[in-house]
Amino acid sequence: MESPLLFALILCTTTIATAAPGQQIEASENPLPVGSNVTLFSPQDNFTTGAWIFNNNIILLIFNGNPLIFKAWINRITFNSTLSSLTINSVQLEDSGLYTLQGVNSFSSQLELSVQVPIANVTLRANATNLVEFNDTAVLTCSVLNGTSLSYVWLKGSSVVTAGGGVQLSDGGATLTLSGVTHYEEGSYRCNVSNGLNHESSLPVYLNVSYGPSNTTIVLMPMRSTYITGSNITLSCSAESSPPAIIQWMVDGVDRNHFGSQLQLERVTESNSGNYQCVFHNTVTSRFSSNGAMIRILEPIAAVVVNYTGGPVILHEQLSLRCEVNGSVDRIQWYRDHQHITADNTTSFVMNNKTLIISHVQLSDDGNYQCVAFNSVSNMTSSPYIVEIYYGPQMPTIMGPRAAKTGDNATFSCHALSNPSGSYSWFFNNSQVSNMSDYVTPPLNKNMSGKYTCMVFNNITGKNSTAYRMLTVFDLQVESPMHPAIEDHFYKLTCKSGPAEKVYWKKDGQPLREGTTDSYFDNKTLTFNPLKQNDTGLYECIAVNPLWNMTSLPYMLLVNFGPETPMIDGPDFAETGQYAVFTCSAMSMPTSQFSWWFNGSYVANSSVFTTDILSLNMSGDITCMAYNDVTGKNATTSKLFTVIEAKGSVMIRNNTVPINNDNFTLTCDITGPYDSIFWMKDNMYFNMTDSIAEPYMSYKFENNTLHFTPVTLSNEGTYQCVAINLAGEHKSPNYMLLVNYGPLSVNISGPDSTPGDSYVSLTCSADSRPDCDFHWFFNQSSAALKNGSVITFLAAKENEGEYTCKATNPVTNISMYQTKEYTVAAHASALHFPSQGGLMMMMMGLFALSVPVLFH
Repeated sequence: MESPLLFALILCTTTIATAAPGQQIEASENPLPVGSNVTLFSPQDNFTTGAWIFNNNIILLIFNGNPLIFKAWINRITFNSTLSSLTINSVQLEDSGLYTLQGVNSFSSQLELSVQVPIANVTLRANATNLVEFNDTAVLTCSVLNGTSLSYVWLKGSSVVTAGGGVQLSDGGATLTLSGVTHYEEGSYRCNVSNGLNHESSLPVYLNVSYGPSNTTIVLMPMRSTYITGSNITLSCSAESSPPAIIQWMVDGVDRNHFGSQLQLERVTESNSGNYQCVFHNTVTSRFSSNGAMIRILEPIAAVVVNYTGGPVILHEQLSLRCEVNGSVDRIQWYRDHQHITADNTTSFVMNNKTLIISHVQLSDDGNYQCVAFNSVSNMTSSPYIVEIYYGPQMPTIMGPRAAKTGDNATFSCHALSNPSGSYSWFFNNSQVSNMSDYVTPPLNKNMSGKYTCMVFNNITGKNSTAYRMLTVFDLQVESPMHPAIEDHFYKLTCKSGPAEKVYWKKDGQPLREGTTDSYFDNKTLTFNPLKQNDTGLYECIAVNPLWNMTSLPYMLLVNFGPETPMIDGPDFAETGQYAVFTCSAMSMPTSQFSWWFNGSYVANSSVFTTDILSLNMSGDITCMAYNDVTGKNATTSKLFTVIEAKGSVMIRNNTVPINNDNFTLTCDITGPYDSIFWMKDNMYFNMTDSIAEPYMSYKFENNTLHFTPVTLSNEGTYQCVAINLAGEHKSPNYMLLVNYGPLSVNISGPDSTPGDSYVSLTCSADSRPDCDFHWFFNQSSAALKNGSVITFLAAKENEGEYTCKATNPVTNISMYQTKEYTVAAHASALHFPSQGGLMMMMMGLFALSVPVLFH
């Protein structure tokens, strides 16, 4: 090491630079507890000359990266020349202060370090916990056994307590004073003490504040200005007080010898009237308060009843109601359905309104009648008296048909307004047939035409009323011959309608007009000459006379026809060893029966015929006959069927491996006879000629072989060859063409440079199918350093240089190379000083003293 004196002289002749703005020393922990270790880190990477300074006192000097530690710090600090960091062991409170790293002709950076004692054992003490509102002052003192740089926060419950009004904080926040406490300050108090290292809360102390009585109230239930004798009254008193106040009751200034918040007065009389007062006393605060209310009690009206002595109230007769009152009464009012009744030309009042008279009752006079009696202290309403007006029956209304078909049921409904509801009776030709409002006849015949009469009787009014309806019964139905309806035969429908002036016909709900089809009608008869298929449908006849019209039930006419010439559905050709299925169908009503013949021999009797396993001698004529049992007709048809030799398998094979830009062939191998083949790619027809069929693709088809000249990545896909014979198409299994290529590019990923003493990984990748084999070479060596896509080595000087990756495709045998330069990053340091002239003068003075004493 060079002489410290020589180093001091170098520093003395060097200009000290001002601090670089924005650069600060970093600490491993700040603030930190007494006795711990701390490391201060330089913000400058290359630091070789300067000094570490504490509160303007030098700790150590640095020259060419080598430390000179002052003797006072020799056993307490460690300097890391690589990081230019300073570690201080077992820090004490006096180690708090300003640390500076000062460099020569460089920069200066600083850090304020705080060493503290952790907080421990926080306790809370109160001068008193049971307090009287407005009288007492609470003093809460927070004590800490251990800790420095203390900060205090006071909490009441979960809320922070702040100074203001009667709340004071003193002793740096350690003492909380509550002057003239109120009951709002009652609760649980804690103190929370913190510094930069930790925090701790005391156990809670609960302040109990006695107050009141105040805000007194007295409530009467129920609330009345005047009470009726016999009532029950509850008086309730309350006040805000802690502890609860003692409550004593007084009436007109006389003690009732009753204590508690409630006073019950049951079945009161007028003698219970008076001034009621409750007196509150808090035994802790020694304070009194009171509140009171006046109660008046009077006799009420005892009872009110509406009386009626007449019989049933009948429409247009007189009604008289009387209001009976038990007790004195000043006035009476009458109500109907809660509406006030006043006198008019039919309504009058007599005997001071005690009697209500309605001279000519109307339906609108029914309802609930009540009278209300009033005196000076009370009023009472009678219970409702229901007045019901009896009337009727009025003229009945009859609903029902005037005409009906034989076999139907006629329904008659009778209704008449009446109160109470009338009793009903039905008569047919003066004979009673029902005692209900609705009458449903039995199935009608022609003898049931006549007069149907309804009579309604009211057993209260003693009146009855009648009405009648005339009914005519006749036949109406569509009839047809017994033989079935067959196409091209004569046929007719007849409307059996009874008396009718005119008969109309409908088909499928639409009016049928003569001349629009091969049918015609002469009033009641509809004639078809001959029947056609389109005559099938639903037919109705409508009988009309001046009073009514009636429609028959629908009649379904189904025209039988056919069979028409059958149709055979099935193959013209089939291969040996297979089955052939044929289906026969024919237009026919009803559905035809079917028979099959093969080369003149009967083989089946259903609409579907399935052959046995086919051989070459089974070609010939297939004949189907359709037969209709109703029309008695049949029809036949035939088709020629040929059996051909079955083809074998269809497969795609290749003789070489597909490599990008090399020639490649696919061959369609077929066993058995066939007529032609074609190719498919990705389930699409491959439209090929001997020339180029698609852009960027060169291929041709020759002797069942598909030539790619050359094959490229654009040719990739799923291929099939399809062989065709008379029986149809036969596809090969899918052949997936994947083209091998590459490597097209090689890339090395990883760092170009890293610090020493660490491990570095480089990764080689290539675009290739299949994946490449990788080999690593160092500094153009011919011998491979490592095989595989990743190489890992230690960042050291001897490992600097060129790393080359060789990527080889094992199928295409193509190789590509990529090289990457790697270096180890150099370390840099700097020297920092607190100021220019001040540090220089101090260093010159120090070196003027005995050098062996200062440095070690």
